[in-house]
Amino acid sequence: MSELSFSNLELPAAQLDNLASLGYLEMTAIQAAALPLALAGSDVIGQAKTGSGKTAAFALPLLARLDPQQFAPQALILCPTRELASQVASEIRRLARYQGNIKVVTLCGGQSIGPQIGSLEHGAHVVVGTPGRIRDHLRKATLSLACVNTLVLDEADRMLEMGFVEDIEGIVAGAPQERQTLLFSATFPDNIQTLSNRFQRAPQRVSVQSLHSEQHIAQHFFICQKSDRLAALVRLLEHFRPASAVVFCNTRQLVREACDYLGQCGLPALALHGDMEQRDRDQVLIQFKHLSCTILVATDVAARGLDIDDLPAVVNFELPRNAEVYVHRIGRTGRAGKEGIALSLFADSERYKLQAIGDYLQRELAFDAIEQLQQGGGGLSLPPFVTLAIAGGRKEKVRAGDILGALTGEAGIDGRAVGKITVTDYAAYVAIARDEADKALGRLLNGRIKGRKFKVRRL
Repeated sequence: MSELSFSNLELPAAQLDNLASLGYLEMTAIQAAALPLALAGSDVIGQAKTGSGKTAAFALPLLARLDPQQFAPQALILCPTRELASQVASEIRRLARYQGNIKVVTLCGGQSIGPQIGSLEHGAHVVVGTPGRIRDHLRKATLSLACVNTLVLDEADRMLEMGFVEDIEGIVAGAPQERQTLLFSATFPDNIQTLSNRFQRAPQRVSVQSLHSEQHIAQHFFICQKSDRLAALVRLLEHFRPASAVVFCNTRQLVREACDYLGQCGLPALALHGDMEQRDRDQVLIQFKHLSCTILVATDVAARGLDIDDLPAVVNFELPRNAEVYVHRIGRTGRAGKEGIALSLFADSERYKLQAIGDYLQRELAFDAIEQLQQGGGGLSLPPFVTLAIAGGRKEKVRAGDILGALTGEAGIDGRAVGKITVTDYAAYVAIARDEADKALGRLLNGRIKGRKFKVRRL
């Protein structure tokens, strides 16, 4: 038996079978380091890059401690963004399948609080949410933390960056003293240690090497004039021609400028930043995951929760101020053994940032002048899919299978033309091959899903 086998852990046989069915074959580095400690009841402070499998590192221990008969929140997970909270809740539901009847509730801002109160009234075992909305529920006394035995702070560095420290303090004050606290962070600034000192008891620290292997991520750096940066971005995209890419900017203003410029150059892109309404952010992320948008221009905070297994490229429109943030950004490509590429632009006045990244990666970084890149042969090809939005979701009992059946049955669309389907509480989204999109839209507008008519529009 491999030393990384989940069978080495004190887990129920039914959970081990569930893990095997979900494709959890061996523990990742952070899981191997954190799980034995967390399952033994210790507080843990874990540092690991994105995509390292940390959700299972805290989900398995909290699920092992749940009492399914007690319909009160026993585990609370705090996340910086709604996107990440949704992703974490989804994974916990998968990992909880072995027990049955485990209810996971997501409590985030950007959506009506009424339905959330209704969900809590029916009881929940696990609550996943953003600090602001959790505080709202505590103030309204619609959420009780009296039975919480596990508290998780996920991506704690981002929660601090986003100014959630007071909310976190208020939430922790309402949780029992006798609890397990698990804290995970991609980076480890001083204020994370301060947070740990305040909320954890004798925590065991585990850190997984966060340097990315050149074997999976090819890193290229290009120097250019600041005034030429927008043109240099187009040059990068047209030269390397990635199937899809996330372009990182340090500010919301630069996100808008880059998006506008790319559009003018025939490279349509979508923006993702904190000034956007939550509904709009959700739809942008869905379009990107559906491959109906191939260039996403984002700030670091807004892109939290963007979890894509097969992202070909990451572009730094400008180098981040922190070397650890650079490592975190490029870790979104080259996942699960796939190959990825990281392209970075910087001005002469930013050489110190390149030096800091080189020091962090423990090697000297070579760079080229952007002018040395051969000019590409025109714009990128159009995204392969178009996303259709259906005005009905889980609350109307709409499932992915219902949408697929409506498209391939009555509507007569070839199943191979249907891409990803995402169902949320009040809406559903389906990716359709571009050349079949108009036909699919017409058929859905004039047809029925589960015997009912729904409004449908093209995003």
